[in-house]
Amino acid sequence: MSGGGLRSRTGETPGEEPEDSPDGGPDGASATSSEAGPDATAAGSSARIPIPPELKVLILAAFVVAIGFGIVAPILPQYASRFGVSAMAVSAVVSAFGLFRLTFAPVSGRLTQKLGETPVYVIGLLIVAASMLATAYAPTYETLLLFRAVGGIGSTFFTVSAMTYLARKSPPQIRGRVSGAYASAFLIGNVVGPLVGSALLVFGPHVPFLIYGAALVVAAMIVFFMLRRSRLEDRGRADTREKATLSEAWRSTSYRAVLTAGFANGWATFGMRNSMVPLFAASAFAGAGWLIDSSQLAGVVLAVFAGGNVASVLFFSKRSDRWGRRPPIIVGMLVAGVMTGLYGVAPEPWVLILLSLIAGAGTGLVNPSQQAAIADVVGEGRNGGSVVSTFQMTQDLGSITGPLLAGLIVDHLGYGWAFGLTGVVMLIGAGAWSAAPETLRRTAPAD
Repeated sequence: MSGGGLRSRTGETPGEEPEDSPDGGPDGASATSSEAGPDATAAGSSARIPIPPELKVLILAAFVVAIGFGIVAPILPQYASRFGVSAMAVSAVVSAFGLFRLTFAPVSGRLTQKLGETPVYVIGLLIVAASMLATAYAPTYETLLLFRAVGGIGSTFFTVSAMTYLARKSPPQIRGRVSGAYASAFLIGNVVGPLVGSALLVFGPHVPFLIYGAALVVAAMIVFFMLRRSRLEDRGRADTREKATLSEAWRSTSYRAVLTAGFANGWATFGMRNSMVPLFAASAFAGAGWLIDSSQLAGVVLAVFAGGNVASVLFFSKRSDRWGRRPPIIVGMLVAGVMTGLYGVAPEPWVLILLSLIAGAGTGLVNPSQQAAIADVVGEGRNGGSVVSTFQMTQDLGSITGPLLAGLIVDHLGYGWAFGLTGVVMLIGAGAWSAAPETLRRTAPAD
């Protein structure tokens, strides 16, 4: 379909590049938004539209998942290092999770289109829960690697299905607010989780993984029972929604910028932060005689990063429905990139904590706006499984590449070079968005 399918429905000339459209929006996203309802930037329009109840259920489940993830995040690298392996091998535990997310992302997109979002979401949560319970008693490094890989399969199932569900159910006027609420649920859980995880270490290294597995089972039950009506309705009728194709989305410069920034964010936020940051915090300041033990500092650093995320998301996510998606993504990538690049030269623990706080705030600008931009490209009421899963694959590719390359650099050159390279990668993501058009449809002047 030349020109990206959606454009042909609006009567415009097929084959035009998205940046040639009068409104500067991405290919197809503007047509969908304008047909869907009131101006997304009109004064007070988003305040009058409530978040749909079924999305509130998904947000609640996200909070439960995030607490469990936050509990194990600062512990996993130290848990893997107990087997006496190198920094690169420790990073491989994080990368194995991302590798299998990447490998099974196309499958998750097809399953979401075939079975519906909520069944795939529940199945994914239960797979990760089983992998966590097995991880708690992994007898060798190799089995730990295997269990983490299996967890990656389940993770991509529930992540892609959740993003697809959000894109389908979110009213276009409040996509930024919905994305912000979903991200906030994760981030608040990620503030509490690392602190709880560090405290649980006194009960043994197995306990945090067991608690995470239990939290995932609870989240699966929440979605299974509270979204039962939605699931039965979807099963009772054929999916007649128009599909947003990957070839259509790829014609949008903004979607290509989403993928570039997603790769960078996966490298830094989901890769380096969960592999090298805990190791760096635990080793660089060992014996420093600070307020807390260096092994517990890892949990504090991750919690502070998540705290900066929460503050930023709560304050700015709604404003992306008025300001647009592009400005917060660019600013956030720049801030997070510079702060992350300075991690390795932090002279004191409190400096590392401050850098983490600011980097978290920068990342909080990025994630909700990125999700809203994807929803803009997919369009309201359309099935965007392949578009969403491709974004997830790209982000996972970053979360695989980042830890492995960083671990290799740490083994040979040190942490400073590894964090510096990560900062550069994030700046490249900002550069991609600076050359891309806005995805938010504007039919009236913003306030």
